Amino acid sequence: MFVGEAPGEQEDLTGTPFVGRAGQLLDKFLYAVDIERKNVYIANILKCRPPKNRDPLPAEEDACIDFLREQVRLVRPKVIVCLGRIAAMRLIKPDYKITQEHGTWVEKGDFAMTAVFHPAALLRDPRRKEDMLNDMKAIKKRLDESEREFEKSRQKAASMVASAKASSDYILEQMDKIKKAKD
Repeated sequence: MFVGEAPGEQEDLTGTPFVGRAGQLLDKFLYAVDIERKNVYIANILKCRPPKNRDPLPAEEDACIDFLREQVRLVRPKVIVCLGRIAAMRLIKPDYKITQEHGTWVEKGDFAMTAVFHPAALLRDPRRKEDMLNDMKAIKKRLDESEREFEKSRQKAASMVASAKASSDYILEQMDKIKKAKD
């Protein structure tokens, strides 16, 4: 799950997050690390664009945060990636320094969280694109590790179910033998 701060103009018009120039750049980074956008849930803290595209006010964030919490509850992501400083300050810690802390991982509750530069910031300062690519590679690695852990758990559960079924079949067989012996 990727979380930005608020919709931009194009997002406000279409109702789809990250479809403007910043979204197109995000798509390129996702593609570069082999993450399909259709497998990524993208949300924003604010659900509508602030006037003149200014940073969201704390009161605006407060008014929308329960909607984001509900999205997280429904999506149940393995990883939450904050897109930019504003999202990181709200979701990771209030004094988050994106230039110093981008790409670092924190565990909050059931979630692994990190923050990357907002794609719009990369449009203004392309020198950060290499940092973004490295952060995205780390995100892909974390997702792959999570997927492998899930697959191991799934296989273990399947093995336990098969073992329980075999035990159940054996018990039923023995009970059937006892019943026939009594008859």
